[in-house]
Amino acid sequence: MGDNEYKEIPGGLFISFEGIDYCGKSTQVKLLSSKLSHDGYGIVVVREPGGTEISEQIRAVLLDNANIKMAPEAELLLYEASRAQLTRQLIIPGKDAGKVVLCDRYFDSTTAYQGYGRGLDLDSINKMNLLASCGIKPDMTFLFDLPAEAAQARFSSVPLFKDRLEEEKIDFHRRVRNGYLKIAELERERFKVIDAEDDIDNIAEKIFTEVKKRF
Repeated sequence: MGDNEYKEIPGGLFISFEGIDYCGKSTQVKLLSSKLSHDGYGIVVVREPGGTEISEQIRAVLLDNANIKMAPEAELLLYEASRAQLTRQLIIPGKDAGKVVLCDRYFDSTTAYQGYGRGLDLDSINKMNLLASCGIKPDMTFLFDLPAEAAQARFSSVPLFKDRLEEEKIDFHRRVRNGYLKIAELERERFKVIDAEDDIDNIAEKIFTEVKKRF
């Protein structure tokens, strides 16, 4: 195949990766992208918040530790704004082109973090998610389930900059994790729950197997 040629998938395939911080999802996005690219599929890799120039500017505001006084409602609206731009600019065109869109977080993160984590109204969040996602829902969602305590251990071992949400107390991350599991329970057809404490290669193989079933 030439540089601009790829195996098209009718209607495209939109896959999101979810989980609390340090669950390993970003690593799995890279591994799956590499495997699918090797097999000749067109790939679009994006992240939330971010992915476009506008969305990345919003990301910088959201995660800046200087913004510790940010109101939960302001946080929610900024996430939705970032998502709307990303969906219109990259996700919808990627699907229309018959590509596989891999998204590191999508609207389930907002439900888990701002809904279950912050305690904002879930019905309001669901309506805002629908608007900001332009009605686009992932075809598949992999949830990397990890106890907050295990995530905290990984967090402590990484000598890197920690953003505003990563610095939240462990009770917050427990609420987020439990929220994710509740969301997954309500949408069993879309969600595939992965044990994030499993071996990286085993996880990658499980994900690749599940995705190939869709082709």
